[in-house]
Amino acid sequence: MSERVGTFDGVHRRNLSKLLGLVHLEGPLSRARLTAATGLNRSTVAALAGELVDLGLVEERAPDPTNRVGRPSPVIAPHPGVTAIAVNPEVDAVTIAAVGLDGRIPVRERIEVDHLVTPEETARLVAEELGRWRTGALRRARIVAVGLAVPGLVRASDGLVRFAPHLEWRDAPLRTLVEAATGLPTVVGNDASLGAMAEHLFGAGRGVDDIIYLNGGASGIGGGLIVHGLAVGGAGGYAGEFGQNRPGIASADDRRVPSGVLEDEVSRARLLEVAGLAAADEPTLAAALAASDSPDVTAELARQRRILSTALANAVNVLNPSLVVLGGFLATVAASDPDALAVAVAEQAMPAAAEDLDVRVAALGEDRLAIGAAELAFQALLEDPLQVA
Repeated sequence: MSERVGTFDGVHRRNLSKLLGLVHLEGPLSRARLTAATGLNRSTVAALAGELVDLGLVEERAPDPTNRVGRPSPVIAPHPGVTAIAVNPEVDAVTIAAVGLDGRIPVRERIEVDHLVTPEETARLVAEELGRWRTGALRRARIVAVGLAVPGLVRASDGLVRFAPHLEWRDAPLRTLVEAATGLPTVVGNDASLGAMAEHLFGAGRGVDDIIYLNGGASGIGGGLIVHGLAVGGAGGYAGEFGQNRPGIASADDRRVPSGVLEDEVSRARLLEVAGLAAADEPTLAAALAASDSPDVTAELARQRRILSTALANAVNVLNPSLVVLGGFLATVAASDPDALAVAVAEQAMPAAAEDLDVRVAALGEDRLAIGAAELAFQALLEDPLQVA
């Protein structure tokens, strides 16, 4: 008897997870569409939707009045109050955002710093910002967890930051520190891997199963991999560190750092320098470069494109993706002449591997890391709504 009850309970939890996941990924859906998508019968979907409403995870809305065919079907949508806190510590700023289960970002704060933040300071900043939001923008929110997107090697098993070189963190127990400071469940992941997940689920890689994603930030270049629709983390969770590879540079005039790695040569700091900026967020840097008629800007963008194209061609030869997505300052480098970049990659890759390749910039823009960190934070809720609720 206990086995039958346990089996029923497991199926029930999976069905709740399935419905909540669908409205999270697709947005508001009618009960009729949920019935078709899940293969469950109408009464089961109605009961599951009602339970998710009672749990405060979704809300039921009136049918679309423009749908005049057949019996009107209520619409199920993620509850707008269900929220995750997303954090991205960098060398020049700590960005903190609230991300709803419905994908909205109601509030965001970029806290600029003139020093390298420590793990302890990061936890304190998150707690302080969250305290202000709880009495203001998030006073009615149900905050389920904190997700951190860190530019470094994060151990998958426990979220320990093994090494974040530009932040100078080693074996940092960031998850424990943030949980203690906020009182909230906390998860930690590599920033580029989380950006890859966000773009795969909601952005430029939506519906694509084989993706290479490269993220360019203040701390250098990281990457994420989606293979057959699944994120690839490697044995310890450290896969995708494209920025630490040594690029092939055909012209000695293009090299700036002897024996340098990719992120030494394709560099946000060098773009800031030619743009005449000491610091800037992503949109500001992109706008400054686009508006400039300086030959130094043109030359630096072209140099970085050439080196980036070789790195991408090598990755294409190894992994044979159908899509490459570039985020952060790499999107700016690519957007300066997307056709030239695509041609250069195709010329250096094996013809068969490159014949159906598409190269795109990240569709989520500066939201990609926040959405990726929030997705990690929502994971436990999405997998078992009853356990978290």
